[in-house]
Formats: sequence, structure tokens, C-alpha cells
Amino acid sequence: MVAPPPARQPLLAVDDLVVSFDGPLGTYRALNGVSFHVDAGETLAILGESGSGKSVTVRAVMALLPRHSARVERGTVRYAGEEISAKPVRRTRELSATEIAMVFQDSLTALNPVVRVGQQIAELFRVRQRLSRREAWQRAVAGLDRVGIPNAAKRAHDYPHQFSGGMRQRVVIAMALALRPRLLIADEPTTALDVTVQAQIMDLLRELREADGMAMILITHDLGVVADVADRVAIMYAGTVVESGPLRQVYDAPAHPYTRGLMNSVPAPDRPGSRLTPIEGMPPSPLHPPTGCPFHPRCPVARANCRTDRPTLRIVAAGHQAACHYAQEVMTGVDTVKGAA
Repeated sequence: MVAPPPARQPLLAVDDLVVSFDGPLGTYRALNGVSFHVDAGETLAILGESGSGKSVTVRAVMALLPRHSARVERGTVRYAGEEISAKPVRRTRELSATEIAMVFQDSLTALNPVVRVGQQIAELFRVRQRLSRREAWQRAVAGLDRVGIPNAAKRAHDYPHQFSGGMRQRVVIAMALALRPRLLIADEPTTALDVTVQAQIMDLLRELREADGMAMILITHDLGVVADVADRVAIMYAGTVVESGPLRQVYDAPAHPYTRGLMNSVPAPDRPGSRLTPIEGMPPSPLHPPTGCPFHPRCPVARANCRTDRPTLRIVAAGHQAACHYAQEVMTGVDTVKGAA
């Protein structure tokens, strides 16, 4: 009898991650059991409202949480099979310098304002690959040219403030990809950019991912941004993943009321004139989280057990999971969900 082939190992796997912060009003959990994975070469979009825990999640993965106010209570982070969450912080940061790269949402603060952009990129090659000053500069210029900076050899001598927001974000992307990482984390990479520039940046990220064969985690609150970029999506709410699965499957048949609410609250180009239905209420305070399902105070299908029993992610279709007691009903009984099309 031939043994079945081994299951493919994810490039990055996060399991049951819990992160707490100490604040002036008390201690609160920013993440409460976050789990997801990303395979080599694929793009995972992590979607959610502001404050849902998206950025905290990736900062925990990158060991970039503030040391004095944040702590990881439990959970594991594995990269290429290695449990990096159990390693010293310096090991994670070594990976961050070579294997995992990050594009931050604010390009102006991500760059040193008093150092020329070419020099900032060249420094990576000098430190990590021990290239000569000349070789490092040439590689930096090539990197700027690759991300679409016009006249890259000249612009490499400019300072960050001399670039527009869109061009500055391209510089940040060039720096992140300089050492050819296997995983790129893009945290709200189109924040504060106009719609046209947003589309250009997303097209650039998709092209570079395909060219390099790297994996990408895209953090965003904008459903439209990921529609043509992501392979899979994870929906976050109140510090936890409430739904995950293949992008088209989640978009076409959401299994969590929060996901469906998100879909109904944004304009649909294929339904001109359709009425937008906002999600009622406000996200819960992390200082006073509700019992049971964190979404039940805003949920149109909540029942008694939703107020007492916290649902966990369970399979609702192939590769598709949702943390809802009534996921099948949400998927198929669209008329039972307020605001459903």
C-alpha cells in the first residue's frame, strides 16, 4: 500500500495567539485566540474594522510589539516549520531582515527623513550581503527602477519628503523587497492614497509577488482592495478570526453574520442603486468584552446560546471556516440575515 503524500507545510502558521496590553485604564486582550496560515506563493488578506487586531497580529508575528506594555500570553508562530515564537526575539528579527519583510502603512515614518532613499536601501545590501558601496548603490537604484520610480538613478539621491505619497510607498516597497524575502507583510499599504494610486500600488504588489514567487499577507479594512489580489481571506473582529477561506468562496457565500454585514455595507458595482446597509452598533470595548460570541450584541441572528457560548472556528466547506453557531444558516438562509441581498 502506497503511503499518502505528506500534507503541505504552510510557510507561516499562527495558532491560538493571545496578546494583552497594559493601558492606563487597565489590562485588555487585543488578540484572543488568533489562528491562520499562509502557504508559499499565496496571498492572504486579513480584513477587519479599525481596532479588530489586524496590525497587532502581524506585529506579534514580527516581534515588534512594545516590550513594556504588551505580552504574548499564549500561542505559537511557526515559519517554515520552525517555531519562532519560542525563540529569542533576535531570531525573529533575523528572519525579519532576510526572510520576512514588512511594508508599513505610513511611508513617511517608515523612512529616515534625513537620509537619501538610495542610501537607505543600499545599507541593507552593505549590512546583510557585505556588498561594496558601489555594488550596494547599484542594487538600490535597480530596486527603485523595478518598482516604477522614474529616473531611478537620479531620484535615489532624493530625500523621502521629495516624493509624493504614492512614489514614497514605492520606495518603501523597494526597500522591503531588496533582499528577496519569501514572505511580504503589507500593513494597509494604500492608506491615505487616492483611488487611482491605490490601484497602482496593488497592481505593483501583485506583479512583484508573481515575479518573485513570494507569499504575501495583506492587512486592510477595504474589501475592494483585495478582490483582485488575494487567494484567501481571514476576517477579524474584536481580536479574533471569525471567518477564513478562499476569497471567492467567502465573498460569494459568507458564513459569518459579520462578514455578510461587511459585504452589505459597501457599494456593489454589479448592483447599481442598491441600498447600503450599515452594521448596527459599535465594536465592543476590549476592556469590557461581551460574553459568548463577541459579535452577538450587533448580530441580526443572535440567539440565547450566542450570549453565553463562544463559538470556535469550524469547517463549513472545503477550506472554509467560520466561528458562528449558525454558520450554515447564514450561508444558505440569506433572508434570515438583516440587510442580506
